[in-house]
Amino acid sequence: MARLTIDDLKKIKEKQKSTFALREGGYRAKITVHMGTCGIAAGARELMTALLDEIAQAKVEDVITTTSGCAGLCAREPMATVEIMNKPPVKYGDLNGDRIREIFKEHVLGGNPLEKYALVVGSETTY
Repeated sequence: MARLTIDDLKKIKEKQKSTFALREGGYRAKITVHMGTCGIAAGARELMTALLDEIAQAKVEDVITTTSGCAGLCAREPMATVEIMNKPPVKYGDLNGDRIREIFKEHVLGGNPLEKYALVVGSETTY
């Protein structure tokens, strides 16, 4: 996979700017891709790219994406956490592009968490 450049990241940011409404509210779901060194080495960039593509294709504006550092489970990277308004967050592990697409369609759009990829359900939330 090609390395992302600063220009690539700027383009991604501009493309998704409308979905980054964290400070303003107005979103129903937040997806955090854990991009610590271990996550990046394990393929977190692929997750973020696939996720941003899915959001763009679905034309949803009430879902935001964010990144975080290491979640402390390096052996289970790459990981992502899905938070749906008024539902417990779900942390998913051992992901790849296909799995994050499936999670987006089933959990984020469909409201059905995918137990087969889930590491834990429930924790602190930003809502």
